[in-house]
Amino acid sequence: MKNLKRVLIAIVALSVGFVAEAGIRFGVKAGLNVDNLHFSNELFDAKNRTGFTGGVMTEVMIPVVNIGFDLSLMYTRMNSRDYVTINADETSMEQKEISAGKNFIEIPLNIKYKLTLPAIESLIKPYIYTGPTFAFKLDKNTWDYWKTKTCQVAWNVGLGVELIKHLQVQASYGFGMNNVFKASGLVDAQKLKVKNNYWTVTAAWLF
Repeated sequence: MKNLKRVLIAIVALSVGFVAEAGIRFGVKAGLNVDNLHFSNELFDAKNRTGFTGGVMTEVMIPVVNIGFDLSLMYTRMNSRDYVTINADETSMEQKEISAGKNFIEIPLNIKYKLTLPAIESLIKPYIYTGPTFAFKLDKNTWDYWKTKTCQVAWNVGLGVELIKHLQVQASYGFGMNNVFKASGLVDAQKLKVKNNYWTVTAAWLF
């Protein structure tokens, strides 16, 4: 029992020491995204359109090694202009446009590494980051031609720069990891794969 208490005390002490040493900050973040749906079936096509994102974030950094992570809670609007090829009559086909706007609660979790530039690190500090993002769709499926899943997962890879120790400007590309396609009246759900890839550019102010 005494050994267990000592272990617990040691864990608490290490945790307090980590919190004291680590740079923990909170902030607000906003930006733009460009949605790029990728279809595996020629019946469907898409054009890039711009959406937006905004929310809050926290960052935890270990100063000695300049490695840490950030976690965000974002409201994200993704817009896309999608096209589906359908039978116009018995002898011809036509392409129907579907302007799709989708609202998400998005949770990105990134591992981050900051580069140290001794002479100017108080003014500018570049960094790289990568990690998963989980987007939960808020809208109901309202299109007859194709429907998407509620949870969409991507993997982000990005570059950023921190200015005057507070402003972080970054750009990333999210590689869609799961098939977001759910159902369609035109093709078998097992035969169509849809990956949601997108660019995101954001600016954050950390306190």
